[in-house]
Amino acid sequence: MKHTRSRAAVRRSDEGSSLVEVLVSAAIMTTLAAGLMAMAGVALTQSENQGHLAARTAEYAQDKMEQLLVLAFGDAATDTRVFPAAPNGGTGLATGGSVNVTAPTPGYVDYLDARGNLLAAPGGGGAPGGWFYKRVWQITSLSATLKEVRVTATVARGIGRQQTPTATLVTLKSFPF
Repeated sequence: MKHTRSRAAVRRSDEGSSLVEVLVSAAIMTTLAAGLMAMAGVALTQSENQGHLAARTAEYAQDKMEQLLVLAFGDAATDTRVFPAAPNGGTGLATGGSVNVTAPTPGYVDYLDARGNLLAAPGGGGAPGGWFYKRVWQITSLSATLKEVRVTATVARGIGRQQTPTATLVTLKSFPF
């Protein structure tokens, strides 16, 4: 007994997908791809803000902290807003400053470009053009032999609508060191 199929059955099995089936499949794939792209955008924003930029702000805050900690306890003149630090024209470890990045205290703020290079402040003070990182610091005298050094670094702008990454470091400096 030989099994034979009709010509109509053979023709139906050889047929491909209809245009409607292809369009429905393409619409489903596009919807899935759009969802994945949105997730990729969120991941990129988080990685850039919380990874790269946050790490840089912490690194640059640490750099400024180290620069301040090598000064003598009574130094009130070294200018750490330039590199290498100048022996005069600055605030050294004089009590003052602020860690408010939106209203920095003159003499207690410096600016870096996107690569971390120190930028010279304009003649009248204020922020130089093209700055990307801002560092502010505050020196508080806790006693005759103890000062608190506080440094905050932030970026000009982050990625997306999130708050820009900021890092704050605090340490103590004691006399005679």
